[in-house]
Amino acid sequence: GAPAGFGRPAPLPQTGWERLSELWRRDEQQQFPEETLNIAKSAFTAGVVGWLYGGLPAFVSARKAFIESSHGEIFQNRADAVQSAHRAGLRSFIRYGWRWSWRVAAFATIFNVVSTGLSAYRDKTTISNFAAAGAFTGALFRMHLGLQGLVGGIVFGSAFGVPAGGLLMAMYGLAGETLQEKRSRERRELYEQKLAEWQSRLSMTEILGQTENNAQGRPEMEKAREL
Repeated sequence: GAPAGFGRPAPLPQTGWERLSELWRRDEQQQFPEETLNIAKSAFTAGVVGWLYGGLPAFVSARKAFIESSHGEIFQNRADAVQSAHRAGLRSFIRYGWRWSWRVAAFATIFNVVSTGLSAYRDKTTISNFAAAGAFTGALFRMHLGLQGLVGGIVFGSAFGVPAGGLLMAMYGLAGETLQEKRSRERRELYEQKLAEWQSRLSMTEILGQTENNAQGRPEMEKAREL
């Protein structure tokens, strides 16, 4: 049998499902595609932003409410009173920050998974991909409110997806190519390189085989001449 890695390189993915499955597979360096890593990074960033968005106002509000409601309480000293107010604010920061954090992170993750998946499946990045991703995510988050909530979620998600997609498309325009175009180009260049290397090894193998056959044939010819 041929040694590992000697076979012809696997052809480029031709169907949408093949391109979609590539998003969740590691490459030869055991690394996930850039699009998949961006999904994880955006989820973390959205979680932090959501925590700050929900936690900071809650911290200020809880601290203010504690100060207003604790005029009649007795503290050991001023530092004890300040620490008590900070602890009350911190509890609210953790409580309400977490509520916003996981919701924003989940929304961003689902939105990015759907939009990235559509771009990979269709092999192109368009505003419609982001609009569809926003509509799907919004509907998913509001479907528990019934038909009215479902429609409202679709409208909200689409209204979010279109400007978000427009901003990303503008950034891609400045970069000169989208992530999908970059991945397709790199995939094609890597395939052409592997194909050239395989053809080179194949030619070398054929040359070595012919040389070996010629070397084996010479003794036989000399024996035939002696006879």
